[in-house]
Amino acid sequence: MSRLNKRQQRELEKLAALGGDNKSNEEDEDEAFEQTKAPSGFAALMNQDVEDDEDEDETPAKSSKSKKSKKKKKKESGISTPVTLQIPPVPGPSKKDKKALKKQKAKEKKDDPLDIDKALAELSMKYPDLKPVSNAATNTSTDTSRQLSALLSVAVQNLDSEVEMRKFFGSKVIAASKSGTSGSSGPSRRQNVVQRSTLTRPKPTWWPAQLREGLSIRQLSVEESADTIFRHGWEPFNENWWTVEYSKKYRGVTLAFMQTVMSGDPDGFNNLLRALPYHADTLLQLSEVYNHREEFSSAAEFVDRALFAYERAFVGSFNFTNGINRLDFDRVENRPFFLALHRQIADLQRRGCNRTAFEFSKLLYSLDPWSDPHGALLHLDSLAIKGSMHDWLLDLWDFFQRHSKDLESRLNVMALPGWWYARALALRIKGSDQSTKALKDAIERFPAVLPLLADKVDLSLPEEIRSHQKFRIHTDALSLSTQTQAIVQLLCHLYVQRSHPLWKKAEHVKWLAETVKSLNPSFPTPPTPETDHLLSLPLIQSSIYRHVLVLEQSCRRLFPFLPKEVTNSRQVACDPLPPASKISEYDTEFFRGTEDVLSYNPRRRNRRDEQRMLERLVPDPIFRRQLLAFFEAHPQFAARFPGGIIQFAQIAANLPEDALEDMMIAEADNMQEPNRELPGQMPGHPVFDFDDPPALEEQVGDEDDGSEGEDLFVRPLVRSSRGASSPGLAGN
Repeated sequence: MSRLNKRQQRELEKLAALGGDNKSNEEDEDEAFEQTKAPSGFAALMNQDVEDDEDEDETPAKSSKSKKSKKKKKKESGISTPVTLQIPPVPGPSKKDKKALKKQKAKEKKDDPLDIDKALAELSMKYPDLKPVSNAATNTSTDTSRQLSALLSVAVQNLDSEVEMRKFFGSKVIAASKSGTSGSSGPSRRQNVVQRSTLTRPKPTWWPAQLREGLSIRQLSVEESADTIFRHGWEPFNENWWTVEYSKKYRGVTLAFMQTVMSGDPDGFNNLLRALPYHADTLLQLSEVYNHREEFSSAAEFVDRALFAYERAFVGSFNFTNGINRLDFDRVENRPFFLALHRQIADLQRRGCNRTAFEFSKLLYSLDPWSDPHGALLHLDSLAIKGSMHDWLLDLWDFFQRHSKDLESRLNVMALPGWWYARALALRIKGSDQSTKALKDAIERFPAVLPLLADKVDLSLPEEIRSHQKFRIHTDALSLSTQTQAIVQLLCHLYVQRSHPLWKKAEHVKWLAETVKSLNPSFPTPPTPETDHLLSLPLIQSSIYRHVLVLEQSCRRLFPFLPKEVTNSRQVACDPLPPASKISEYDTEFFRGTEDVLSYNPRRRNRRDEQRMLERLVPDPIFRRQLLAFFEAHPQFAARFPGGIIQFAQIAANLPEDALEDMMIAEADNMQEPNRELPGQMPGHPVFDFDDPPALEEQVGDEDDGSEGEDLFVRPLVRSSRGASSPGLAGN
C-alpha cells in the first residue's frame, strides 16, 4: 500500500471525525489509494517534491511538539468511522509552469502587432517619401517566410571541409597532411585545448577563448527593425534582425587597430593580438597579408579564428542556421563577419571543397538575402551545380518567381544572368523537358553570355549570331551607355569565368550547339522584365562592386567595368566599400570616449616590464635615453608606432645607422615645418580624424639617472653616441 501524503492524511482525519462504518471507510480509502497511486522512479520524486511545495504554501508551519502529539493520537484512535471521501481540490500550476507562462506573456507583449504598427506609423512620418505600409503588408504570410527559411537553413554537418576532403583523398591522407603541418614549435604552441565550434575546427595552437572575447549579440528593437525596413524601402517581412555589439575593451583595441593600419606597420598587428587574440579585424587584416604572400594555409587559419570569435558571440535566440535571423549590414560591428565568411568561401573554392563552399555561401546569403551585401548569389549559381544541389537552386528560383511582386525592391535571382543559365543547366542534368526552353530564355534574356561561353568550350557560333550586335563582347564600360549595362556585362563575364568548366562536358556542348541553331535569326527583343530595375538600385550595385573588390586577385580583369568613383576611392581592407546607408563606421564618432587599452602611449604600460625590454633592446644607457627623449618630443612621430618605444626600438634595430640618424634629423626639421609630410609617409595617404594621442605624463627609464629630457635631444650627441661608444640596438 502506498504511503499517504500529508494532505491526504489531513483529509482522512477530518472525515474520520464525521463517523461511519469500517467497511465504507476501507472502500473509500482503497479508492483514494487507487486514484493517487504514486508513480515510480524519478516521476515519484518529482511528484513528491511538488506535493511538499504545495503543502508548505497552503498550511502554516507547526511546532514539532504539535506534530508529535497528532501522530500519537492518530496511532491510538485508528480509522474506524465511516468516511465520505470528498474530491480533493485541483492543484494549481507549479512554479516552473508559472515561470514559463510569465515568459510567454512577456514575449507576446514584446511581439504585439500594435507596437509594430505604431513603430511603422512613426517611421512613415520620418520617411515621407516612401509609400505608406498597409496592414496587409505588415502581416506578410507566415507560410512565405517559412518557405524561405527552409531554403536558407544551413546543414551544420556540411560546414566541415575536412569531411568533404576525406571523401576525395581518404582519411589516411588527410591525417598525414594534418600531422605534417601541425608540428610547429615555439611560444604559440599549446596543448590540451578543447574548444567547440560549428564554423571551424579550433586547433591546439589557438589561444583559449575567454567568454565572448568582447563581442555580444543583441536583437534589434521593433523601432530599429522597422527603421531598417524603411531605410531601404522594403515591405515588412516575418524575420528577426540582430546586431553585434563591441565591449569597451574591444572598441579600444579596434581604435588601436585603425591606428596601426594608418601607420603602415604590419608588425603592430602582433601587439594587438597579444592584447586580444580574437580581434576579428586584426585577424582578417593578417589573413589578407598572408594571402598576398600566397601563404594560403596561414591566411585561412586567421579567417577561421575570426569566424570563431564571432560564433562565440552568437548565443541565446540567435541561430545562424535556421534561415530566419538577419544581421544589419549597415552597422559596422556586423560587417567583419560578412567579410570573414566571404574570405572563407573563396578559400574553400580554391581547395575544391564545393559542397562546403555552397553551405557557407548559403549562410552568407541568409544573413541578408534582400541586398546580399557580399554577392553570395554570385557564388551559389555555380556552387549549387558543382555541389549537386540542383533541387535547391530550382526551388529558390521558383520561390522568387511566385513571390517577386511581394518582395519588390529586394534582390531577386531572376535579375542575375548566371541564375538563368544555371537553372537551364540544372534542368538539363535532371533530365527535364523544360531545359531547352529555359536555355533559350536565358540566351534571349542575357545574350552576352553566349559568345563568352562558346569561346570557353570551343564552340563555333554561326556567323549571323557572332556578328549580331546583341552578342558583341565588351571588355570594359567605355562603350556602354549606362552603368546598369556595365553591371550586366560584368555579371556575364563573372558567371562564365566560374562556371564554364560545367559546360565543357560533351553532352552539354552538343546541347548548347543544338539550342543555338534553333534560335530565331531575327532575335526579337524580349519585353523588359520587372527585375531589370534592381540592377539600377545603388544598394544592389554596391553589393556587386564589393563582391569584386573582395576577390581582387581573381577578379582583377573585371575592374574595367567598375566606375571610377569605386576604384579610386580610399578604402581599408577591413571594411571594403561601406554601404551608403551605413549607420556606423570606424570614424571619430564611433571611437569617441574610447580608451586606448593597448598602451598605444608607452606610458600606460607597466614601467618595469617596459624598462627591462628596452634595456635588452638598447644596452647602451646613453643612447637609450636619447631614444626616449626623441620619442617623447615628437608625439606625431610616436603615433606611427602602435607598440610605442618598444616597437620603435625593434624597427630601429634593423635600420642602417645612417638611415636611423637621417630619419631622426628629418623629424626634428619637420617640427619647424609642420605642413610637411612625415618621413616615410605615403604620398596622399589618408589620415583618419582620430583624437590626438594623449600627452606624455612622465618619463620612462631610470628616475635617478640625471637625464634632462630636452638637453638630450641634440643632433651631434646622437651621432657621437651612436658612432663611438654605443654597441647599437640589440636584435629581437
